[in-house]
Formats: sequence, C-alpha cells, structure tokens
Amino acid sequence: MNAPLRKASVVILVLFGLLFANLNWVQAAKGEEYRTHERNAFRLRDVEYGKQRGNIEVKAAGVSTEAVALSKGTDGRLRYQREYPFKDVYAHVIGYKPVYNTASSVERFENAYLSGQSDELFTDRVRAMFTGEESAGGNVLLSISKAAQETAYQQLKDNKLGVKVGAAVAIDPATGGIQAMVSMPSFDPTQLASHTKKDADAAFAALDGDKTKPLLNRAVADTWPPGSVFKVIDSAAALEAGRTPETMLKAGPSYVAPGTTHEITNASPSVCPQDQISMIEALTVSCNTSFSRLGVDLGRDVIKKKAEAFGFEDEALTCGNLKENNGLTVASSHVGEVANADGSEDKAAMAQTAIGQKDVRMTPLQGAMIAAAVANDGVQMRPYLVERLLGPDRTSTHYTVNPEELRRSVSSDVARDLQKMMQSVVVNGGSKSAQVPGYDVGGKTGTSQNGITDNHGWFVGYAMKDGKPISAVAVFLEAAGDGGSAEAARISGQILKAVTAERAGK
Repeated sequence: MNAPLRKASVVILVLFGLLFANLNWVQAAKGEEYRTHERNAFRLRDVEYGKQRGNIEVKAAGVSTEAVALSKGTDGRLRYQREYPFKDVYAHVIGYKPVYNTASSVERFENAYLSGQSDELFTDRVRAMFTGEESAGGNVLLSISKAAQETAYQQLKDNKLGVKVGAAVAIDPATGGIQAMVSMPSFDPTQLASHTKKDADAAFAALDGDKTKPLLNRAVADTWPPGSVFKVIDSAAALEAGRTPETMLKAGPSYVAPGTTHEITNASPSVCPQDQISMIEALTVSCNTSFSRLGVDLGRDVIKKKAEAFGFEDEALTCGNLKENNGLTVASSHVGEVANADGSEDKAAMAQTAIGQKDVRMTPLQGAMIAAAVANDGVQMRPYLVERLLGPDRTSTHYTVNPEELRRSVSSDVARDLQKMMQSVVVNGGSKSAQVPGYDVGGKTGTSQNGITDNHGWFVGYAMKDGKPISAVAVFLEAAGDGGSAEAARISGQILKAVTAERAGK
C-alpha cells in the first residue's frame, strides 16, 4: 500500500474510532440525561402510556386475587388510563401514578416493574418482540388481605365516636406481611391520575391544601403518644428483670415521683386503689400508679433498651419490598431523652414515660409490631407489602417474598408471660369487644393526653390459634375523647375477625 493510501486509511480509522467513542458517550454516559430531558417529556409520556401498566393486586378469598390498580385503554394520545376501582379504600397502600407529577407508595417504589422497564422483565420484552404481542408491565401482588383492608377502612370511617382522623394496621406476626393499612381521612387516587394536567393539578392542590392532610399516611408517617400501650414494654422489661405476672407491685390512688410535686393518678378512683396489685392485674386494669413506680424502679436505661428491642429509635425501617430494600418510609418511634440538664436520669419524666406520656411517640405500625412480636414468641419480623412480582402474562414469577427476622424483642418465655397478661386484658379487662370466638386474643388499650384536644384512643392486640399467631393489629383514633380506646378495641376485633374468617375459608 502506497503512502497516500496508508495515510487515508489511518485518518478513516481515527474518524471511525472517534465516531464510535462519541456514539458510546451519547448512549452510555449521556443517554439517561438526554432521555429524561424536559424537551423529551411528551415523547416519554407517549412511550410510557403507550404500554399497559401492570396491575397492583391484593389477596381475596381463597387463592384468588383482585386488582386495586389497573390500566384501561383510551382513545386519546395517551393510550392507557390508570384506574383505581376501590377509590379511597386502598389509597395509602398503593398510592397514585400521575401523568405529570411524582408517584407515591407502591406505584412509586415498584414503578420500574409496573411500567415494564425493570431488568427482570427483559425476557418478556424480547419474547413480545418475536411474538408480535404488545409489551406490558408486570403485576405486583401485595400481602394485603382484601377482607381485612376493607373491614379496617369501613370500621374506621364509620366509627361510633365520629372521629375523623385515625389509622389502622394489621400484620402477620409470623411473616411480617402487612394485612391491612388504612389512614383516615383518605382520598381517591383516580382524580390525581387524570390525563388532563389542569384537572390533575387542581385535584392535588385541593388535597395538599386540606388541613386534615388526607395525603398523609398516618399508619407509618406520623407519631403520637401511645399512652398505656407502652405498659407492654414496661412489663417485658420487668419480666426480663426477674419479675413474674404474679409479682406484687405497689399501687394506690396516686403517686408522686422523686423530684416533682406532680401527682400521677389512675383513670378513675376505682382503678387499683389498694396498696398492692399483681403485675398481671395491673396491666389488666391499666394501673398508672403501679407502672409509673415500676418504670422509675427499673430505670431509664432498662426501659429505653427494651423499647429499642421492640423497634423504637429505628431510623431505617421501611415497609415495602424486601428484595429491593425500599418502600414506604416509616417515621421513627421515640422514647425521648428522659434526662435532666446534666444528662442524669429525670425520674419524674421516667414516671410519665412509663405510662406512654411525656416525650414517647409511636406510629400505628410500631404498635402492631409490638403486638406481633409478643404473639410470635418474641421474634419481630420485618414488615413488607410486596409478596410476589408476576410477569405480564402471569405465567412467570420474578420474585416471591422471603420473610426476614428483624430482631428478637424478648425471649420466648417472656413472650408467653406477656401473652398471658395481654389475654387477661381482653378477657377480664375493658377490651372484651376485641374478642374473636375460637381464638386467643390478647391486647392493650391506651389513652394518651396531648394537652390540646381530647385524649387519643389506642388498641394494640393479636389473635392466635393453637399457639400459632394469625394477626396483630393496631388502631389509633385521634382526639377521640372518652371511650376512644374502647372503640379502638372494638374496631381491632372486627379486623381480627376478618383475617381469621378469611384464613378459615369463611
């Protein structure tokens, strides 16, 4: 080859090399930036809504499922419209998928799979190319029980006290699977998925500006003082310190903690007026004076450590998909510092902390997880919502949940003592409305003061059959006033009945 041809060949090779490098730069390094550039917004929406988005489904009776989020064809430029057939019943669980704004909840953290863009669906996309079928998104099956969810929603909405704000959570103690999750007030996600930007923006603005905060998932994203529910943690700490359910505790109509003149009293003069009471009876009647004394006696470090063993102070908890370790962000439940200015233990604050007041704050999910750990012989499982990921044709399964132990809250012996004590609360105390015929039900009510509005009402509990946990539940009613905890117990009983009936095939 003569010199001019060699030079031309080198130039051509260099040019091809530069072209190849530039192509890789555009596709690899800059591809995502170009793809998501604002000038491509309309094209990206056309592509996204030109493919049918996968369903979000819940478990119905038997082995059947039911779609609570689906996409149907339209005659418009965007070929598919997201629909939510149950409106506000599942809103805080599944979230919403707007055309122009940010998605939420399952619609957000499973977006890649639902939209068909996930790497797990690569073979499905290739198969669709060869078969000529229209590519579609994958389907997400949740752990949610249709019966439990709809019961929780309806019972909260129609509560007998007319309370407008609250939450309910039910969880499978043995696996961590969320069986129900309701926040009140709720909203209809359909209006946020409108293909008309003006309508979607107006709907979001109205919900976002609503003082009752319907977009807030109170089941996981907000905290309140738990009141006497916290006595379960006091009891766990006392049992581990060598006490038994029959150990006698000091009681009486009032108690003044060291370092204060503030008098702690019971809910009424008839509650534990005697000098002494057994620990199981103290939990059954919810004796404030006994548990305040017990908290001061055990001390701040012991109580806080035991609260942490049940999940308090966990800043990293999510509730969603274990495989991808993402999902709903869960607000951390806190005990508070319980400290004087010099860092020493504030015994007066400890007396209040022991009965779930002062700076103690808890999410409804945390309440359900406390009850679940007790029912599951002391083991607390990591909560999850996604049970399976199914291919577009439903013949392939790309993910099946593998339940994961989160922590051991108490020993199995202590858990069984707590079961005995919490079952006494339901059988002999003021929570009889939580009973489920044929099942062992344990629980604890809570009435918490906030100094601003009426007292909040709580109930946490569980149902067991033949020593096996079936469901654990927490119900919270904000500013419910007198009877709030009793109504929370009644609602909890209805949720537990829905779960047990579904398990029994009724």
